[in-house]
Amino acid sequence: MATQSEAKGLTALRLCLGVFFLFEGLGKIAWLSDPSILATQLQRYLDSANQWNRPYLEIVCIPYAPIFARLVLFGELATGVSFLFGAFSRAAAIAAFLMVLNIHFASGALFQYRFLTNGYGLPVLGGLLALAIGGARLPLSLRKG
Repeated sequence: MATQSEAKGLTALRLCLGVFFLFEGLGKIAWLSDPSILATQLQRYLDSANQWNRPYLEIVCIPYAPIFARLVLFGELATGVSFLFGAFSRAAAIAAFLMVLNIHFASGALFQYRFLTNGYGLPVLGGLLALAIGGARLPLSLRKG
């Protein structure tokens, strides 16, 4: 269990990432009625894809863009709410870690130097990993388990 100081730090991280994911999700509300917005973005990723992410985009992402548009939207909103209320934070952190990693893989950013310098990349994944490891029983949480 984290010390009181560590718990406060993780709580601050949880709340900041909660606001981040909530507003990322709110910015994608239009995806609910128009999943072509995501499909267009995925097509742009395909235009500059490499040997690692091209098959993933062609076989999985683009054909199922309408499903992913809703999954990402609801995933980001659920993560934001979970983090802000401190309920199921560790589970939300694990799910969000996989979602963010998936987005960076699909975009090809994971294979570029910019991944290490982009605020949406390594800092977000690192914060999610920290919450997945130590995000239980933090201050200001509705659920302490």
